[in-house]
Amino acid sequence: MIEKAAELIKNAKHITAFTGAGISVESGIPPFRGKDGLWSKFDPIFLEINYFHQNPLKSWELIKEIFYDFFGKAKPNAAHLALAEMEKRELLNAVITQNIDNLHQKAGSKEIYEFHGNSRNLVCTKCGSKFPVSEIGLNKLPPKCKKCGRVLKPDFVFFGEPIPEPARTNSFAETKKADVFILIGTTGEIMPASMIPYEAKNNGAKIIEVNTKPSNYTKSITDVFLEGKATEIMGELLGFLKGK
Repeated sequence: MIEKAAELIKNAKHITAFTGAGISVESGIPPFRGKDGLWSKFDPIFLEINYFHQNPLKSWELIKEIFYDFFGKAKPNAAHLALAEMEKRELLNAVITQNIDNLHQKAGSKEIYEFHGNSRNLVCTKCGSKFPVSEIGLNKLPPKCKKCGRVLKPDFVFFGEPIPEPARTNSFAETKKADVFILIGTTGEIMPASMIPYEAKNNGAKIIEVNTKPSNYTKSITDVFLEGKATEIMGELLGFLKGK
């Protein structure tokens, strides 16, 4: 099946990767859902946008602990690095990621559409100004805007917020360009991101799926299912693409 996936990639004109929480699990970042997911330990209300506006300090205490003190130590794994290498070899055109962990950037990928935003930047809840986290710091919570003094929030999508532009438009545009979509570590449960692979399939793309177990996509749209850890599968796939 790895050989079959490699052949599809080699013969494709435009290839897009679509990644979810599963690609980052081997970097030490737990998924949000499932028995070991974050929502089994924390009430997700702290990421509800209305709750955040009313309780910015309470929200920020958990946001800092989870997304900066803990996730901030994570490093790209072999699957992230394989995608960056594929892009360098012109075997991958873009990565659409649902993740906010910045690991694709750290791995060296360039063309990345962050469907749910990112944790690198903070955005003002009043004037919309953006600042790198490194410029503001998180020693004093909640962090405040340097321009207007209002509360800053991480530049990722909270519950109750829309998908950011141009990431949304660019991501769905990929479904019209790609003749191969590589799904890695995504279950297909989160709307509207989950619709992207279906759109790609409807537009004629072949779907390669890398997952530790079958997902919502496996029996409905997947053409080649590669079952296993993302690091191992992507390492093998990259080996075939290099001709080893």
